[in-house]
Amino acid sequence: QVQLVESGGGLVQGGDALRLSCVASGDTFDDYAIAWFRQAPGKEREFVAATKWSTDRTYYSGSVKGRFTISRDNALNAVYLQMNSLKPEDTAVYYCAADRGGFVSKTTDTYDYWGQGTQVTVSS
Repeated sequence: QVQLVESGGGLVQGGDALRLSCVASGDTFDDYAIAWFRQAPGKEREFVAATKWSTDRTYYSGSVKGRFTISRDNALNAVYLQMNSLKPEDTAVYYCAADRGGFVSKTTDTYDYWGQGTQVTVSS
């Protein structure tokens, strides 16, 4: 069974950086798409970034493009989200999600598997 485990969240000040990790297990991920979403209190879960396991293509939401970078380490089955120049509005629970068909989408319904989330809090 596929499992996604996020880590790396924490409390930081505005302007700081964090790197989130998502380690996947339970399948061969060559054909998967992996995405990061986030959900702030009282708000819907929103797309942040995504990549396909087998390509170098990356996708970002407008609010994080230029500040966040998604990358992966195939040997470790890990996907990372490097977050720079953090802002208080980046405060949210960050989730890793996987689609076994390799389809990248900004909608949560697309994804087959989800991690438990990791909290990121950015103070002003």
